[in-house]
Amino acid sequence: MANILLKNFTKHFGDSIAVNNLNIEIKDKEFAVLVGPSGCGKSTTLRAIAGLEEVTSGEIFIDNKLVNNVHPKDRDIAMVFQSYALYPHMDVYDNMSFGLKLRKRPSEEIKKRTTESACLLGLENYLKRKPGQLSGGQRQRVAVGRAIVRKPKVFLFDEPLSNLDAKLRVIMRTEIIKLHRRLSATIIYVTHDQVEAMTMASRIFIMNEGELQQSGPPLEIYHKPKNMFVAGFIGSPAMNFLKAKIEKDNNYYFIDLENFRLKLPNSFNSKIEKYNDKNVIFGIRPEDIYDKNYPYEISPDQSNTTKVQVDVIEPLGAEIIIYLNKGKHSFTGKFDPRSCIQVGNYMEISFDMEKIHIFDPDTTDVIV
Repeated sequence: MANILLKNFTKHFGDSIAVNNLNIEIKDKEFAVLVGPSGCGKSTTLRAIAGLEEVTSGEIFIDNKLVNNVHPKDRDIAMVFQSYALYPHMDVYDNMSFGLKLRKRPSEEIKKRTTESACLLGLENYLKRKPGQLSGGQRQRVAVGRAIVRKPKVFLFDEPLSNLDAKLRVIMRTEIIKLHRRLSATIIYVTHDQVEAMTMASRIFIMNEGELQQSGPPLEIYHKPKNMFVAGFIGSPAMNFLKAKIEKDNNYYFIDLENFRLKLPNSFNSKIEKYNDKNVIFGIRPEDIYDKNYPYEISPDQSNTTKVQVDVIEPLGAEIIIYLNKGKHSFTGKFDPRSCIQVGNYMEISFDMEKIHIFDPDTTDVIV
């Protein structure tokens, strides 16, 4: 397999900048996920690695070899597309083996590789079927199998699960994770779904407006986002952002949200002292808000509490999502489903202040 290196990669479409000065390194055998909203440049980056898009400026290396001017077929990569891109008149065997036939590999080798890949993906009983006779998940496995038989240095996946229903997406996520483990392959996977990114990646690269926002292991990014975009993009439901002000009172710092105040941990003091008496953005994830009067939920800090009104309740079985209102602030909490909460009623909540984030309103960078 191989490592991938992008140095100052930039891609323009006319006057529009799709990707701006991107620098990333994907290690050998790593499962890297490029994630971001539509139009952030992730698919353009993937297509440039594959050689399907020309580089405006910068360099792309595969296995330490500069490939800017190398033809796609000579880059030793395999790509799995969102649309499957199967030949409807060919059966599963011919679809999977087509790339090997184009390369004029010996017939015995073609048969061996195709059969092995079919068994690996559970397609051995479908080799004589046409794509129209397969389910969406089976077609996706055929597309993956066509890539596997070539034994490339790098696998590229361009939103391969977006056409599948929710249940099948979960199944295919698991299958691709297992496949990565068995093949020990270098995989670059593009998606706009942050759940796919969190569950599949060994390292995530979060992009927005053609620029890399942050990279790292999923849980590191979840707990230590660098800015508001990353904090809001990773996590479901998204992090709450509330306009606030930092105040100091008797050597303690507080977050003032107009209708209520929350005491900040002393460990934050060195990072927030220069923001004293200044406006900030207060960020807290829904799962770090607790029902103070519910015995099954125990907040690490019962002192930072306030009474809020319940606007909307979304029961999800294992949890309930509640949309809350306090003065001009609206935010979301995630609670135990056994809580006896009714729409329109008031409830008392507490905040885990050790897990909050504070952002600079001008730069949107994290302060703490």
